[in-house]
Amino acid sequence: MKSLKKILLSLVITTAAGAFSTSALAENDPGRITYKPEEAIDLVVGKIQTAIDEISKGASADEAAALIKPAIDLSKEINANDKVDNARAKANRKLKAAMAHAKESALQESEQELKAAKKDFEALKSLI
Repeated sequence: MKSLKKILLSLVITTAAGAFSTSALAENDPGRITYKPEEAIDLVVGKIQTAIDEISKGASADEAAALIKPAIDLSKEINANDKVDNARAKANRKLKAAMAHAKESALQESEQELKAAKKDFEALKSLI
């Protein structure tokens, strides 16, 4: 009888944990847009290209930094697996370096960092 009670209690606990697990109930926040990894990569590459184009046209340091910020924010949406996440973090460091150069008014260095980051983000598609 004791073992039957233990088995039933274990079964009830397992069922309850499975029924109310946070991953089973996970949902997107209302109003939040989610992207597939490929779409997010394309959006980030597009933002980087926009920043490169504006810097080459002669944008100011503040404008360049303002154009790089959305790319950094959107890069957080790229989530496929651990390999992709590690490569994304490496490419994201280049974006942050570009932002730092832009804030220091070193736009040539910022543009070079952006080109390297763009290349790295485009390479993420092969890891998905």
